[in-house]
Amino acid sequence: MNPVKSYLTALLLTAFASLLIGCAEPASQVLLINNIQGYSFDNNRQLFEFDSIAITKGKVLQAGTSIGTNYPDANIIDGQGKTLIPGIIDAHGHVSSLGYTLQRIDIRESGSAAEAAEAVGNYAANNRYLNWIRGRGWNQVLWPDRQFPTAAQLDSEISDRPVWLERIDGHAGWGNSRALELAGITRDTLSPEGGEILKDAQGEPTGVLIDNAMSLVSSVIPAPDRAEIAAALDTVGAHLLSLGITSTHDAGTTAAEHQLYRQLADKGEMPIRVYGMISSTESSLEQILTAGHSEDEYQLYSARSIKIYTDGALGSRGAAMLEPYSDRPGHTGLLLTSAAQLRNLFKLATEADFQVAIHAIGDKGNRIALDEIEHAYATVGGRHLRHRIEHSQVVAIDDIPRFKSLDVIPSMQPTHATSDMNMAENRIGSERLKGAYAWRTFLDQGSIVVSGSDYPVELAAPFDGIHAAVTRQNKANQPEGGWQPQEAMTIEEAMRSFSIDAAWGAHQEESLGGLTQGKWADFIIIDQDIYNIPAEDIWKTQVLETWLAGELVYAAGP
Repeated sequence: MNPVKSYLTALLLTAFASLLIGCAEPASQVLLINNIQGYSFDNNRQLFEFDSIAITKGKVLQAGTSIGTNYPDANIIDGQGKTLIPGIIDAHGHVSSLGYTLQRIDIRESGSAAEAAEAVGNYAANNRYLNWIRGRGWNQVLWPDRQFPTAAQLDSEISDRPVWLERIDGHAGWGNSRALELAGITRDTLSPEGGEILKDAQGEPTGVLIDNAMSLVSSVIPAPDRAEIAAALDTVGAHLLSLGITSTHDAGTTAAEHQLYRQLADKGEMPIRVYGMISSTESSLEQILTAGHSEDEYQLYSARSIKIYTDGALGSRGAAMLEPYSDRPGHTGLLLTSAAQLRNLFKLATEADFQVAIHAIGDKGNRIALDEIEHAYATVGGRHLRHRIEHSQVVAIDDIPRFKSLDVIPSMQPTHATSDMNMAENRIGSERLKGAYAWRTFLDQGSIVVSGSDYPVELAAPFDGIHAAVTRQNKANQPEGGWQPQEAMTIEEAMRSFSIDAAWGAHQEESLGGLTQGKWADFIIIDQDIYNIPAEDIWKTQVLETWLAGELVYAAGP
């Protein structure tokens, strides 16, 4: 049985029994885990330590030192001196995308376009029932020639069925000729606004589509049905729980996903907590906003935010820049949502009391986002909504203070810095790097930074992100001393950004993100004390157990 559903069923039975006998909850319903090295953040965001935690009805009764005498009849678990911390909150991921990625071919490790195409061909041969061959993960920046791939390379391996492979950042796609044919893309097809159809010297489409141009292919791929969405969710839930993630913010929930997640949550069948940001491109967005905030009794699924895109990504040169790319003269990236659309979306969201989470990677994208937030405050209000800029990746130095003055949350992903460090300076030059991946600058001005992974763009592994935040290095601990090390976080700041501050970024700080009285007992037990080990070893941390609402939902094998 789903462990969350099992817990909810037990909780209802306990409540019913208590009503029948007319008494307070018996002590035997208290779970006490002692002999632990516990760390959490209190309601003032301050770190505290404890050696025992008492739990009842899925929530924390008390976390403190030598509290066992307060619960003499509790069920006791010996923590064997292990480290216990709040469950990780990943403040930016793509739930269904990760689910589908885990179920499709992953070409993240391919060393070249030819190698990726060969892997796809083998996958197709072993999955002949598939009408579309789909996958994700290619990154031309890591290939020897650093060139975008072509349809011809895929055609050499598979030409009888359409192939569609998303770039690792989700902002470009690579298709074979059959996919282009089904999408009606020819040499005469014009690039849509906010997108680009790459063409060769003869004017023929190469097979790579960037940002809004991707919809030309995605629109002819059959949409996933309810069963496929549910399967993706289950796959993601099991995967994230094994990594110590108990709650995740879903940056772009579709209307179909929103409906299904709420139905599952009402029945206690969500495998993990999800905070939904409804995609602004959904045709039923206004109806969803009119229906208001969505949250079940157990906070398994909550939705009070919408996700908007301003621009693309740096790797595919789709991030909107104020000045041209250093490695592509005359090109300043792509704007994915028009100024008029942005203004209307902010108005709709504010009137419905919904937070706006707006994707912005380039300095122009970030400036547009800040300008629209400022305009919204002046015209329709909404300062209390805790608007977020997702990624806040390359920001003009003069715009960084505006995050603080406008009460905008920089929602950032630490592993982006260590993934991008091999190409970022080539893209934008050294001067613009001063406002890039600038976690320390944001923290020093008093901004609350919330952290995530942006899975499946990056791996969901949170300790990779915490390691990157603290060291500014990859897992090989390179470069020596860290990349742009002046922007590093402390371990305490990084952990705060993945817990209590991430909860705050979703208006959930009163119930999630820390192990204080009355909050959900979401926590993990790990194999090393991350506050007292060399920073270079943080990424090696292994999750031994994951607990959601006071129930064990994952345990590592022997």
